[in-house]
Amino acid sequence: MSYIVDIDVHDVRFPTSRELDGSDAMNPDPDYSAAYLVVRTDAGDGHDGHGFVFTIGRGNDVECAAISALATTLVGREVEPILDDMGAFWRELVHDSQLRWLGPEKGVMHMAIGAVVNAFWDIKAKRAGLPLWELLARMSPEELLGLTDLRYLSDVMTEEDALAILRRGAEGREERIARLRAEGYAAYTTTPGWLGYSDEKLARLCREAIDAGFPQIKLKVGADRDDDIRRLRIAREVCGDGFPIAVDANQRWDVAEAIDWINDLAEFDIHWVEEPTSPDDVLAHAKIQRGIDPIPVATGEHCQSRIMFKQFLDAEALRVLQIDACRVAGVNENIAILLLAAHKGVPVCPHAGGVGLCEIVQHLSMFDFIAVSGESDGRVIEFVDHLHEHFVEPVDVRDGRYWPPALPGSGAQMHEESITTHLYPTGEVWAEAH
Repeated sequence: MSYIVDIDVHDVRFPTSRELDGSDAMNPDPDYSAAYLVVRTDAGDGHDGHGFVFTIGRGNDVECAAISALATTLVGREVEPILDDMGAFWRELVHDSQLRWLGPEKGVMHMAIGAVVNAFWDIKAKRAGLPLWELLARMSPEELLGLTDLRYLSDVMTEEDALAILRRGAEGREERIARLRAEGYAAYTTTPGWLGYSDEKLARLCREAIDAGFPQIKLKVGADRDDDIRRLRIAREVCGDGFPIAVDANQRWDVAEAIDWINDLAEFDIHWVEEPTSPDDVLAHAKIQRGIDPIPVATGEHCQSRIMFKQFLDAEALRVLQIDACRVAGVNENIAILLLAAHKGVPVCPHAGGVGLCEIVQHLSMFDFIAVSGESDGRVIEFVDHLHEHFVEPVDVRDGRYWPPALPGSGAQMHEESITTHLYPTGEVWAEAH
């Protein structure tokens, strides 16, 4: 047996605002950041657990404080009972009556729970000697169902519905694993699309994306309509007719404005419109979807819980569902969301980009393909070519595709030097700025 001896929490920030990487209509100067934790045990096997919450700068310290509050309740506990029943562990944290009052099941504390849960999945996968996607994919339908909490979901998807999906997913599993290893998983890139880039840089990055084999790109929109039209015209001219170009408004518009603005952009054959309005407003998304049909609405990166996803799906307020590896309460809740999407027949195209999100969320999409939906057509994982060098196993994206990670674990582990250099505000990168 082994015990948790410490949980280190680090405020890690990268100064991406200096080059306007990540800039959009609502977030003009983000510093990609991670409220990062390391779960240390006395097992002596070197299998520490790594997890984090992604933020964009100020407030990262608040998220670190939330993770630290959880950590104090876990130090000294035996590790194996947690790893043996990750479903019970998830429910223990999410349904803690005092912590729950801070949500319930949303906000800073819910995201902190996700970071902690993901860190224990990192330990579990390392001890199994498997990458997380394969660990999950090789679980039985009954084991997977035991990881999920279907409370509040049964009016749309029952336990029987979920189990039927997982049993179908078990059929042909080995063939899909072999296919994943041989073909990878399709990616799309947002790298050309940041609002802070010049027209020349936009055109160059569009050409580079096509040359790199990406089957889709995405542009940020919403700050200025004339600028959006000009930038989309440039992208369409470079990419050619029929090439999928999605747009992302990052919550910028009210309903009527969204419908009007998007219809002005429709001439450029928009592949989807992402986050057109408040991420909490299910009914507004439904109105926008009806108003811009047949252009799909895509959303989910700021969706705070599986309950919100249920409402979006049941109200037909989205046609592309975008999970985020660090927004809800970790792997377990994302499995429930993947099941909801499969039940409704809606494709999942995850949000990624920000520091470490690509590294983690690829595991969830690959697991979904193998063991839940069984589908890969029309599904892509977002890719942004920033900050991957800071991870022990950076994503392998070639020929416009994600190739399955091979190292045991969740993909969340950063290099020690990267953590030290980017600690805020004392790390070398930040000390130099002052």
